[in-house]
Amino acid sequence: MTYMDRDTLGMYKGRSSSSGGPGPELMGSGTLVGEDVYNHKEQDLGDIKEIMLDMRTGEVAYAVLSFGGILGMGEKLFAVPWESLTLDTVNKRFLLDIDKDQLKTAPGFDKDHWPDMTSEDWAQQIRTFYGTGSRSGAAHSGRSTSGAGSSGGIAG
Repeated sequence: MTYMDRDTLGMYKGRSSSSGGPGPELMGSGTLVGEDVYNHKEQDLGDIKEIMLDMRTGEVAYAVLSFGGILGMGEKLFAVPWESLTLDTVNKRFLLDIDKDQLKTAPGFDKDHWPDMTSEDWAQQIRTFYGTGSRSGAAHSGRSTSGAGSSGGIAG
């Protein structure tokens, strides 16, 4: 199921490049939860389970990625910095520039043991792993969306 299928408000229906309304540059968070995440090698890395907002800045901080497991059992969750994701508008999915084996070693957690995402030590560990900037700098630069293969993220 893609964000177009989850569009219960009709945000994206009949959208062309010249029409009004939101598009890939501005999207509803509810339509993004459940989106598939792939890498550039066409490996399925999982799907978006949640989008975490920084309430101090009003910006998207992380997408919670679910990887592995069967029917939700044994799955591992990862907080991926928002700017690490690129929206592939052609295939209607996210791209994350990470090898599947490398993702297996990423700092993760399970649904019953969420980390303290407000901890600066935890945030630094995540930023270091994914190679993103600091919270006050590059991590929340609000880059705009391009198609697949772009180095930009989704405007946050």
